[in-house]
Amino acid sequence: MDAPNTKGRKLRTHLAGIQTRLTVPGDKSISHRSIILGSIAEGQTRVTGFLKAEDCLATIAVMRQLGVEINEDLESDEIVIEGRGWSGLTASKQPLDCGNSGTTMRLLTGLLAGQPFESQLIGDASLNQRPMGRVMEPLGAMGASLSGYLETELPPLVIQPVDKLTAIDYEMTVASAQVKSAIMLGALQAEGETTIIEKVLSRNHTEEMLRLFGVDVEVKRKAIRIRGGQKLTGQRVEVPGDISSAAYFLALGLLLPETEIKIENVGFNETRSGILDVIQAMGGDLKIEPRDNGISVDLTVRSSQLKNTVIEGSIIPRLIDELPVIALMATQANGVTMIRDAEELKVKETDRIQAVASQLNAMGANIIPTEDGWLIRGQTDLQAADVNSFGDHRIGMMLQIAALLVKEGTVHLADASCVNISYPSFFDTIESLEKPSEGIK
Repeated sequence: MDAPNTKGRKLRTHLAGIQTRLTVPGDKSISHRSIILGSIAEGQTRVTGFLKAEDCLATIAVMRQLGVEINEDLESDEIVIEGRGWSGLTASKQPLDCGNSGTTMRLLTGLLAGQPFESQLIGDASLNQRPMGRVMEPLGAMGASLSGYLETELPPLVIQPVDKLTAIDYEMTVASAQVKSAIMLGALQAEGETTIIEKVLSRNHTEEMLRLFGVDVEVKRKAIRIRGGQKLTGQRVEVPGDISSAAYFLALGLLLPETEIKIENVGFNETRSGILDVIQAMGGDLKIEPRDNGISVDLTVRSSQLKNTVIEGSIIPRLIDELPVIALMATQANGVTMIRDAEELKVKETDRIQAVASQLNAMGANIIPTEDGWLIRGQTDLQAADVNSFGDHRIGMMLQIAALLVKEGTVHLADASCVNISYPSFFDTIESLEKPSEGIK
């Protein structure tokens, strides 16, 4: 599990007694989809609250390569997309560089599978090790022509034009919103009606946003039906705060002594709110206040003595990105916490099962990694150590929260710059917690 030890950082340590309110950047999943769907819609789409982080900027860059005009309105702080419809995309003379973004690559695979020109999708060293067979297989069943590096399922991916795509009935083999979304984007270009049966319900942003853009998507329990040939119409999209980014400050508010943190305007979607259920199951002091816009909430957490729990089954897809910081919470809880059914963590930016265990154990935690999760024995005092993000933004941010619990010594994080993938202002927000607070009203 090697990673470049570049742009390391001395982490803030030993924090307590915080009373503050804050906001977090826009939802990454919604930001990606707003650009992709706005690009293939007819007419203009305007996006407020867009996440200006490396992953989402990679999506903008590749859509521009495909001929889409995307600008930033500095006066209104909106991203403006001049949609080209399904037939308006043009071939790129250069490979489409998805950077570190698995969402960009997998969704673009579905989008480009039905286009009348050849495309090549590339990524950074981490993305080029992530499995793409999970999208290549169902799209291939539709008639798409996809090939990976040296006949593997790994990027770079080459997508060749085909005469047509055909609708399929497909049972998902993994619980993945990225895979599901790729199939839906392919299905909209296919002849007939495609049915997708989910293994376990995963986040439903694509279904909801397709409806916003005027597409008829039928969802009944775990079955999704979508008819080919439908057009999208440009819309206004409001991107709320990302619950995955809020998760670090939820954990911080629960774990620091004499602390209360209010996080405002966090997107609330039942397919992604699993961390809130876990906080309540662990006895955390959590207040949820809906906002008038109907899509977000304010979350307030206070210092709590957490208790152990078991996290498994259908809740896992609802909190897959939050599991590293949930594991940190479990190191401070009473008793033994079990996390199971999370094999998907092995194929993220790094093997998160091993990375979480090795780095928190280096700080004094008691975590046993398993094939599909962890056995975590709390309550352990965390100590100073040199730690590594392994180029994974969620590991890097989790380790900064862990460092704030360290009372003495220095914590140094190797490859700290990876947090720019999803939360460029993260360390600035951490530093701002030192300043006098106006309290929570």
